[in-house]
Amino acid sequence: MDAPQKPRGCTNLKLRQVTRLVTQHYDTEVGKTGLKTTQYSLLSHIQSLGPVRPGDLARAMRMDASTLTRNLRPLQDAGWVEVAAGDNARSRSVQLTESGRAKRQEAQRHWRIAQEALNERLGVAHVAALHTLLDETVRLLDSGASAGAQP
Repeated sequence: MDAPQKPRGCTNLKLRQVTRLVTQHYDTEVGKTGLKTTQYSLLSHIQSLGPVRPGDLARAMRMDASTLTRNLRPLQDAGWVEVAAGDNARSRSVQLTESGRAKRQEAQRHWRIAQEALNERLGVAHVAALHTLLDETVRLLDSGASAGAQP
């Protein structure tokens, strides 16, 4: 049996290249709604988790709390997201407004078009294998982080 081939090049660079290309693909389609893909993702997480505390939302999205606050601001300004008082005086709660749910639904139609086009271009089996590999990579990195290991 042959030994696995040693990786060549920088994993970070390769991931960033793929991420840029995939993001451009989705942003082109989802952008037709006036949203960036990252904004659509944020609206989707809020819809599925909301009302949700900002800290819980940040953790679910694997995002720094300050980045979340910065990304929520334009969605609040557009009237799609509401940040209100939470269960006690020190907590807050994030939820979609009616117009936010409508905007997310509009963007979801365009996201689906982008996803189906990517499936067509790469092949469904390739996309499914990529999802499996990425999910496993996240799991391995998360387990290493919780054990205090460096990737």
